[in-house]
Amino acid sequence: MVTDAIIISEEKERVLSFNERLNAVIELTKLRITTFVTLTTMFGFICYAGKLGMGIIAPAFGILLLSSGSAVINHYQERKTDALMKRTRSRPIPSGKISKQNALIIALLLIISGSIVLLLGAGYLPLSIGLLNLFWYNSVYTPLKKLSALAIIPGSLVGALPPMVGWIAAGGNIFDPRILILGFFFFIWQIPHFWLLLFIIGKDYEQAGFPTLTKIFNIGQLSRITFVWIAATFVASMLLPLFGLVKNNIIFAGMLISGVWLMWNAFRLLKPAKENISLKFAFRKINIFAILIVLLLSIEKLFI
Repeated sequence: MVTDAIIISEEKERVLSFNERLNAVIELTKLRITTFVTLTTMFGFICYAGKLGMGIIAPAFGILLLSSGSAVINHYQERKTDALMKRTRSRPIPSGKISKQNALIIALLLIISGSIVLLLGAGYLPLSIGLLNLFWYNSVYTPLKKLSALAIIPGSLVGALPPMVGWIAAGGNIFDPRILILGFFFFIWQIPHFWLLLFIIGKDYEQAGFPTLTKIFNIGQLSRITFVWIAATFVASMLLPLFGLVKNNIIFAGMLISGVWLMWNAFRLLKPAKENISLKFAFRKINIFAILIVLLLSIEKLFI
């Protein structure tokens, strides 16, 4: 019955006020996520240039548009499964706020405009990486989610590429070990980040027919596996100074303290606990840790 209702909703777009339509577009572009992607692009630029300048605008704005277009395509791709989940059934396409046809038009406009901005303001290579990220997210990771509960491992590549766009736009080399290790850090961080999120909303995913890790491992095993990935994220952050991205002792000490804080809290995953309490707690902490690393490195590059 829910699926039938959603098909009807897709056929006819609801009449909305301007504010309602604006909010629907913001949700369609996953603005919170695409804003973070934009910030990591700017972070890559700052890590190479060591300063803010007009050159940061084109890669940041281009990636914002391109990632927003990718998010809209993702809404279109998952509109039927979104209709089956309580958490997502009110999204713009399933709820009929925006028709699937209009969603595709919005996606096309965003992708074309983002590509033009990147090409003219940053060059061919940043554009190519941006388009690779779009392809990987929509054509590899999104379909793979329906086939494997481990899709997030190859899917985490989408977190590693935006900083590279900023780095190259600032004049850096794509094969520079510093940007490769920085991309590696974001790649590793994405895995426990997404796994913890999927654990929290696992029941919704099962209802929609997605394969979930809870069908492969019990909660104790999942907690221990996630702890290992969190530890790997901490180790990856400690590689950044070894590759020359961190030179100030105070900043290094801040990173080390942040990592110890993360691991101290992550040990709760190894103790018997209710599923949602442990996983929600760990999800918040690992996100705060990533923000701290970005802030500390940015402070060194911009002010020290």
